[in-house]
Amino acid sequence: MIENIYKDLGISKEVYDFTERIAESLSERFKKIDRTAEYNQMKVIRAMQKNRLAEAHFQPSTGYGYNDQGRDTLEAVYSDVFHTESSLVRPALTCGTHALTIALSANVRPGDEIFSPVGKPYDTLEGVIGIKEQKGSLKEYGVSYAQADLLPDGSFDYDAIRSKINSRTKLVTIQRSKGYDPRPTFSVEKIGELISFIKQIKPDVICMVDNCYGEFTEEREPSDVGADLCVGSLIKNPGGGLAPIGGYITGREDLVEQCAFRLTAPGLGKEVGATLGLTQSFFQGLFLAPTVTAGAIKGAVFAAAVYEALGFECVPKASEERYDIIQALKLGSPAGMIAFCKGIQGAAPVDSYVVPEPWAMPGYHSDVIMAAGAFVQGSSIELSADGPIEPPYEIYLQGGLTWYHAKLGVMKSLQEMMNAGEIKHL
Repeated sequence: MIENIYKDLGISKEVYDFTERIAESLSERFKKIDRTAEYNQMKVIRAMQKNRLAEAHFQPSTGYGYNDQGRDTLEAVYSDVFHTESSLVRPALTCGTHALTIALSANVRPGDEIFSPVGKPYDTLEGVIGIKEQKGSLKEYGVSYAQADLLPDGSFDYDAIRSKINSRTKLVTIQRSKGYDPRPTFSVEKIGELISFIKQIKPDVICMVDNCYGEFTEEREPSDVGADLCVGSLIKNPGGGLAPIGGYITGREDLVEQCAFRLTAPGLGKEVGATLGLTQSFFQGLFLAPTVTAGAIKGAVFAAAVYEALGFECVPKASEERYDIIQALKLGSPAGMIAFCKGIQGAAPVDSYVVPEPWAMPGYHSDVIMAAGAFVQGSSIELSADGPIEPPYEIYLQGGLTWYHAKLGVMKSLQEMMNAGEIKHL
């Protein structure tokens, strides 16, 4: 029966049999992923119970949003989950890039320098910082930028980091995930080692972690190992697929307060900001986030195992530990990327009939192809794949609200690769 329904979804017997064998081989690996999800699920429940979450907290606020108890409780829950002093969790933080922009601009001043010890940041932040000329960038406000590139093996260049931190270095930004770069994603342990090294050089420097795609992949978060700020998007892991918009900033109380003043206005800060009926989705999404993230990780491991078996280079490898939900696959050609994305789109519950094509997506330096048939537009915790159409022609797969949907997406991608002649036989 189950083979027949996959057949109805366009999966050939050859692809079905091949992928079933690989899925069965991953059962022990999946048990470990489920164990991490169980720990994080209990952590979230404990935080909700500690803060006495009640049905009354789901009521919407309008206008100024004064005395919104649901919003305040949500932010207290985030602080307990991340073990921080304060949090800002708002629908007004429209995406991860916006949340990072608020955190950066709120905590630097003209003459300060932002430093990245992990190479250049994700494409959309280049315009924010001023690496790429953009109106309204921090560079226009007199904030400079420096970076230390990673070593060839993807590790930190501690000598370069030491040499580049100076009297003007105000904030260090650490991007946890790989972005459009096939480097390793950093574990919480590695991030902690990096922060410790930086704090020894300059104890008062602010260490901010771009935590996008990494939440709940481990039992600890960067805020557990010395990060002053952690920043992310609610349409990624912590929103659990239910948050329709939003971002979070969590960390030191004084730094979060600065972010609140930048988001609303000096003197107003966290006191204003209506939730407009979104609070329940934010709470319920956070409740589901550990298990949803686990499903996405299983899909990433499965994708790596499938494509490694066919000789493709994958970062990380199927056998390696996971510190985010992203799987990089080096497909080697534009045709391969397009076929792969066609399969992911064809597996979607929404817009499955749409054929993805490369386009000049705002904020990116080359044409990007993107497959995403999501309930929430642009939600990267839902199954999606994207990448710039440029050598070495790598596609980045992420998300899957359930393991079964992620599995179907990988199967469809393989089927479309075979249909396009990019893979000859299994």
